[in-house]
Amino acid sequence: MIDFRSDTFTRPTPGMLQAMLNAKVGDDVFGEDPSVNKLEAILADYFGKEAALYCPSGTMSNQIAIKVHTLPGDEVVCSDLAHVYIYEGGGIAFNAGAQTRPIIGDRGMITAEQVEAAINPDDVHKARTSLVCLENTSNRGGGCCYDWKEIEKIAAVCRKHSLALHLDGARLFNALVATGQDPKVYGQTFDSISVCLNKGMGCPMGSVLLGSKAFIKEARRIRKKLGGGLRQAGYMAATGIYAMENNIARLADDHAHARQIADTLLTRSFVANMLPVDTNILIFEVNGGWTPVSFVEYLKQHDILVTAISPTQIRLVTHLDITPEMTAKTCSVIAAMS
Repeated sequence: MIDFRSDTFTRPTPGMLQAMLNAKVGDDVFGEDPSVNKLEAILADYFGKEAALYCPSGTMSNQIAIKVHTLPGDEVVCSDLAHVYIYEGGGIAFNAGAQTRPIIGDRGMITAEQVEAAINPDDVHKARTSLVCLENTSNRGGGCCYDWKEIEKIAAVCRKHSLALHLDGARLFNALVATGQDPKVYGQTFDSISVCLNKGMGCPMGSVLLGSKAFIKEARRIRKKLGGGLRQAGYMAATGIYAMENNIARLADDHAHARQIADTLLTRSFVANMLPVDTNILIFEVNGGWTPVSFVEYLKQHDILVTAISPTQIRLVTHLDITPEMTAKTCSVIAAMS
């Protein structure tokens, strides 16, 4: 099967498996797992942050950050397509006791003007706005990348109103490769950043939360409360170290494969309303007798897996396990469709 359902379907390469076998481990709850400590140090240095915390998942690292930045009854500003809002099981309410102010943006990207308009006044009748969450790249936006100037404007609004600014960087490495932006500038701009290692980076699990020493100290406490205290996690952390050393630059291959498939899809008369392809995610609509369900089923008959994400939209994601040969076969199958 050629699996385009998500970049979470990547499997460890032989080199990554060997790194796991060779990992030095300890008890991370005691701060004594050398591989975890090394991974956290690598990520903190890469983004120019003081400290980092290894977490089992991106959902957990996002939820920890939101919990640290807010008090019960606060309000979190984010896009209406944000992962923290629609894909984390209502975690903002459940874990932090906060509510959301979702903004309708452009492909999941919001503007500084929208953020400023969403901030509640200092009024006892209103929830206290305390946090803004951005997502880069935007999953439901087709892997689109924020314009850096807009991020700077949003950060300025946050500073003006004493709001924290968190980045859900589940696919931040894709954005960095696509735009050439400096990761340390991200570290200087955001109060906290969550980066995922189990998507295009190819690890079996794990995300890393970045922030100040004081922030990470509190985040570690919250991680424990959420059941995320880790023991000999170095076997998994070793995959993150391997990915940081080997799998960042190669994300450009995933972007090229996505563009190749997109170009083929756009030659078909039944493909409509494709979102711009910035990185490794394609989201598009079909018509002319095709529905998302029938399109998915047809490709499945040719051993190609994609996902219908709504009654009108299909999503296709390229990743580490998609080879040039798989991309070529997929393009061939699509080109023969009518």
